[in-house]
Amino acid sequence: MYKNAIYTILKNEPLTPLVWRMVLEGDTQWITRPGQFVNIALAGKFLRRPISVSDYDEQTITLIYKIVGEGTKQMSGMHAGEKLDLLTGLGNGFDTSKATDKCLLVGGGVGVPPLYNLAKKLLAEGRQVIVILGFNTASELFYEKEFKALGCEVVVTTVDGSKGVKGFVTTAIEELKIDFGYFYTCGPLPMLKALYDHTEQDGQLSFEERMGCGFGACMGCSCKTKYGNKRICVDGPVLDKKEVIW
Repeated sequence: MYKNAIYTILKNEPLTPLVWRMVLEGDTQWITRPGQFVNIALAGKFLRRPISVSDYDEQTITLIYKIVGEGTKQMSGMHAGEKLDLLTGLGNGFDTSKATDKCLLVGGGVGVPPLYNLAKKLLAEGRQVIVILGFNTASELFYEKEFKALGCEVVVTTVDGSKGVKGFVTTAIEELKIDFGYFYTCGPLPMLKALYDHTEQDGQLSFEERMGCGFGACMGCSCKTKYGNKRICVDGPVLDKKEVIW
């Protein structure tokens, strides 16, 4: 169940030249799981912008977004005190009840943010959490310190080798022989497919998909699964590894 509500911007700051963090104050009761998202209305734009929730508490929502077009560029120009119209509590988030004692979290680029609150929840449940952060180059890296501060073991990979393990997230899993019983991941489709192919363990995959409405009406973000077509905005963005058809 989602809710339409007005939120106040408390903070809007750059983490890298293109990646920004926005903290909003408002009603957060509709967010019940890590991995859910909000859909933001912007002045002059016909479609809302879906942004995953990085963290939340009883009064605030933290969003991390990348400037990739006019909408996110417009967001980066907003200031504390401004209001935003959100559809909140959207999507089916991560399920921690399926986790094992040792969990692997894998984020690629702007797929990293929803894993932050997930890590907090898994740690609070007494799980051991290993996080792999995958980027193209060191200048794109963000949230390494934040995950370490939570108590996670953190591995960084960069395609060009400018930071951490040179290569992809699967390179780190193989080269470092990372031991885990269950995984959670969010990122670009090629990364999700590579993890699917290179892991024997079960896990949950959060898909990045272009969306029209964000609540299942337009059917624009459907994907095939073993149980029929599912809408990423409603039935996802998180799907179980075992149900995905590539």
